[in-house]
Order: sequence, then structure tokens, then C-alpha cells
Amino acid sequence: MKGDRVEIVVDAGDTTRTYEVVASRAGRRVETAVRRGVVEVSEVTRSGSVVRTARFMANRVLALVEQPVPREDDSERRGPGGRPLGEDPET
Repeated sequence: MKGDRVEIVVDAGDTTRTYEVVASRAGRRVETAVRRGVVEVSEVTRSGSVVRTARFMANRVLALVEQPVPREDDSERRGPGGRPLGEDPET
């Protein structure tokens, strides 16, 4: 979902570096995977196409922080007139 964000903190020898992957457009999300000693963070479209990928050696990654956008609960969504969606108006 637009705004999803993952921060990756990597050991760069004498210092640390922070990288950020953000879902930049509506309908995109950020996915993380750890495979064969590599941490992979990808921005993915609704259809599953990968837009961009960041890869890091797993033994160099110090922190992987996922920060999802707060999503509304279905019961909190309001329709026209201030009623929860799906609720019939009183007659």
C-alpha cells in the first residue's frame, strides 16, 4: 500500500548506512525475503511485478525495520451520511 516503508541498517565497515525502500505509488507494497544469505527488499505492484529491488548480504544487515501504513478497519470505514458501510439506514 502506498506509504509502506522498510528501513535497512547495514554495517559498512567503520560506520553504518541506512537505506529505505518505500511503496511510492497507490497499489504498491514492499516485500522482504531472506534467501541463501541475502536479504531482498522489493517494491511490488498489485499484479506481482517487481518494480525495484534492494539486496544486501545477510551477515551485514544490522536491522530491518518494517513500517506499514496504518490501515482502517472495515468497521471503522464510514459511508455517506456517517454510517458504517454496509449498514442499512433506519426508516
